[in-house]
Amino acid sequence: MKIAYPLALVVPFASAFSVPSNEKTGLSSTQNGAAAFVTSNSNEGSSTTRRNFISLVSASVLTSQLIGNPEAADAASGSNDGNLPDLPSEAVRSYLQYRIPLQIAADSYIFDYQEMVGNIDKWGEIGQLFQVNNNRGQGQPSKIERDFVNPMRILLLSMPPDVSEEMREAQFRFEKAMNGISKTTAGYRKDLPVEIPASSVVAAKAAWEDGRVALNDFFALLNGVTGLPELKAIPPAGPKQTEEYGRSARRYNELIKKTKLCQNRGGPALSQAWGQLMVSGYLQDSCGIPDLDSYFYQG
Repeated sequence: MKIAYPLALVVPFASAFSVPSNEKTGLSSTQNGAAAFVTSNSNEGSSTTRRNFISLVSASVLTSQLIGNPEAADAASGSNDGNLPDLPSEAVRSYLQYRIPLQIAADSYIFDYQEMVGNIDKWGEIGQLFQVNNNRGQGQPSKIERDFVNPMRILLLSMPPDVSEEMREAQFRFEKAMNGISKTTAGYRKDLPVEIPASSVVAAKAAWEDGRVALNDFFALLNGVTGLPELKAIPPAGPKQTEEYGRSARRYNELIKKTKLCQNRGGPALSQAWGQLMVSGYLQDSCGIPDLDSYFYQG
């Protein structure tokens, strides 16, 4: 039996709209939901950067599950795998919705944010990660809130109480670390030459490390409660970090590039015809966004 549930969650985190729809997961979605997703994100404008690419990726999750590679869909774990049959239905739905966006967020944490924290010329970009968008009077959460904090909150609230409290503690530690990065790097911009003390760089890197540990702890708890060791932890900084992570920076950058290209070819402007595009397969052909199940299970 397929379970239908609303796509519009209480938080505007873009990836909340990536809903598994194959028979194995036992979940379903609608084309109208995809159109509503695109419309809801049109307030942010058509310019796509590394700060908002996941918004379009999540639409691709929905598209790939409706018209994507059947073999990839069969390979993905579903609601009957691991400990998922023993968890509350809301926990199962939340996990299947957020696992891919959360792993992409972790990829950005190691491949993008780590470099930004260590390079003072990019500290101005860090400020944009924490910027709240109040476009047209509609408050939108920051990039960090959308990609990390909000999905962590939704996941922990859906889980059994014994693990939920531990997940909440990890989420709080992650938020504290992000606040540390925000405060340390605030006010610095490449075009405004200001002497930055070495202690600030050390503090920013330390906050990134605290965030890494907290995110890993959250992933470990999530993997444990679901019985599916799917979310990859981020290794500590070092010469073998990327090798130990086991996920490809090249594939991550390709994902960003292709979603940006897709946005430039229409993005929110295509919202009215989104359903027809999914049915015809035009979106996949024109954008070439990689299969997200394959991206998720790499390594």
